[in-house]
Amino acid sequence: MQQHRVNGYDMSYLDVGVSRHGMGAPLVCVHGSLCDFRVWSCVLGPLSRQCRVIAPSLRHFFPEHWDGVGTDYTIAQHVADMIGFIEALGVGRVHLMGHSRGGHIAFRVAHLRPDLLHRIVLAEPGGDLDASLAPPGAPATTTMRSMAAAAAEKIAAGDIDGGLARFIDAIDGDGTWRVLPPYEKQELRDNAFTLLGQVNEQRQPYARSDAEAIRVPTLLVGGERTRGSLPVVLRALAAHIPGARVEIIPKATHFMFGQDPTRFCAVVLAFLAA
Repeated sequence: MQQHRVNGYDMSYLDVGVSRHGMGAPLVCVHGSLCDFRVWSCVLGPLSRQCRVIAPSLRHFFPEHWDGVGTDYTIAQHVADMIGFIEALGVGRVHLMGHSRGGHIAFRVAHLRPDLLHRIVLAEPGGDLDASLAPPGAPATTTMRSMAAAAAEKIAAGDIDGGLARFIDAIDGDGTWRVLPPYEKQELRDNAFTLLGQVNEQRQPYARSDAEAIRVPTLLVGGERTRGSLPVVLRALAAHIPGARVEIIPKATHFMFGQDPTRFCAVVLAFLAA
């Protein structure tokens, strides 16, 4: 584990592999809610065979053990931290991949600082759509903020596993938390209090104008069996990001890279090498 001092915070990260086979730029991976750099462990092997992979933990995630107190857990702060982190690497432009909330952060980095990026991969980016992107007549879906709020209420009251179960089951279906292996549950517990920050993270919905302004080659990856608002967001962004490509991982849900790491890495590496 290494660290870079970014915006007054020590960002921890993993750095494995070397760039080869025309990949050139490193691949920086941004984790989602309740996760940290460990979430990428199942794809570090395949990805690092062909490129240098750098996986940071965002502000207040493991290896920090945050108590949920403070005002610097915001989307804007995490976007600024990722911009600062990429600059601190000193390697020029990078490929940027984000999953879920990390996909939202990667989208905002691409919008604000395309000069830092070669390509971006958005694996079911989290968030909501504003009126300019919401499909006409689309059924109402539970917002990411309301999901986090319901889970955070339980966590704040001391029911850590109850809050985590509510959040994970809302994303991947009832009973998902119950069948997760113990090591995955512990990783989520290590980051449980970040949900308290996420309730007030000031995440703005995706706008059509923002999507249309993306000028970085973009791949969106989804799980065939993901339910709820995430597939709706993916389709809306794919329709309006110029030249965006879409890959769907068969039989997978939101954590598609853990359920089929071989297929996931194949589509990501093919896109980076194109």
